Amino acid sequence: MSQLPNTRHSLLVRLQAAEDQQAWREFLEIYEPAVYRLARRRGLQHADALDITQEVLASIAKAIRRWDPDPARGRFRGWLFRIARNLIADALAAGSRRPRGSGQTTIQQLLEQQPAAEDEETDLCRWEYRRAAFQWAAEKIRGEFQEKTWEAFWRTTAGNEPISEAAARLGMSIGAVYAARSRVLARLRVKVEQLEGQGD
Repeated sequence: MSQLPNTRHSLLVRLQAAEDQQAWREFLEIYEPAVYRLARRRGLQHADALDITQEVLASIAKAIRRWDPDPARGRFRGWLFRIARNLIADALAAGSRRPRGSGQTTIQQLLEQQPAAEDEETDLCRWEYRRAAFQWAAEKIRGEFQEKTWEAFWRTTAGNEPISEAAARLGMSIGAVYAARSRVLARLRVKVEQLEGQGD
């Protein structure tokens, strides 16, 4: 999953029909957690991050019918995260005009005041999207595997457990753990490619 998954063009077309609940569910499964985590990483509190996430998604819902898939205008994902970054920046600026609660150190305040480089923000958006796409795909395929196979994959990838420890804990050979990981990763790649489709 070295490449950041794209949003399928067909999904974007379906989103333009507000009544397509399945398209909106799929869209929200991927983007809602990514926008929320981006807001939290940029320094917003839980409630504020939830509010910003809803604002971003409401903005997308209002503007999706005007979305132009012209590659010269940029990708959909970039547009969405630009809206998110702007709303997060506005919320942070508004918060700086209000007195902050206690518990903040002077050093932390100084760090928060430093603007993030554009590359850093772009990387953060990519990371959050990649994470959301992985979680979405993993949730979709988990039921396709026996529990032991999934556990071997999960422990050794997401859990960073050494292969030998996972094998001992699960009563599997080291080769069987490698095989389980390989099978799940192959299926995961296919699911992410389906997510990409004719991406934007």
